[in-house]
Amino acid sequence: MSSSDPAPLAVTPDPAPENAFDFETEALSHLDALYGGALRMTRNPQDAEDLVQETFMKAFRAADRFTPGTNMRAWLYRIMTNTYISTYRQKQRRPKESWSDSVEDWQLAEVESHTSRGLRSAETEALESLPDSAVKDALAELREDYRMAVYLADVEGFAYKEIAEIMDTPIGTVMSRLHRGRRQLRDLLSDHARSLGYLRRAEAGTTDQHTTDHEAGEEER
Repeated sequence: MSSSDPAPLAVTPDPAPENAFDFETEALSHLDALYGGALRMTRNPQDAEDLVQETFMKAFRAADRFTPGTNMRAWLYRIMTNTYISTYRQKQRRPKESWSDSVEDWQLAEVESHTSRGLRSAETEALESLPDSAVKDALAELREDYRMAVYLADVEGFAYKEIAEIMDTPIGTVMSRLHRGRRQLRDLLSDHARSLGYLRRAEAGTTDQHTTDHEAGEEER
């Protein structure tokens, strides 16, 4: 090349558009939520960590199959649920180990709000008085498919359609599991309330109030 030839232009790659989808950042933003879900499935911290790690490995390998703009959290949950069913369910280390330490108070309130609907006031008052540990214990006693349906709906806030995709079941099955899970949870919480004396006190308070109202009505006649 002679001295008169122009110098070659440096090729600068086009910058990524500001709205370009960052799969890794989006996926990792759900890490804590995935671990909480894994702990509820396995009820063992080590198994939960392994399950989350395998979930993310599978997710990154399948990144090209994710559609930006759709629900990443639900997509990751479905991968994790399928992985748990196919792998970890058969080799859980200690199934009875506590899984509920990461459930927040506000999440328990969401669960309780669904279980107390349609109850008489005394029972509702008793359930609302239960300590968080009783709610966690009752959740842990639910059948696995009921527990997951209640957890995904009332704790994670997924819609029926999303839960159906995550659990790979028809929406009708999800609704049935959720209804039965909430009813079973309500019965378990009522048993806890009775054993701790909350329900008896609440019922006594209701009876006393009814008696007082009746006596007041008699005096007005």
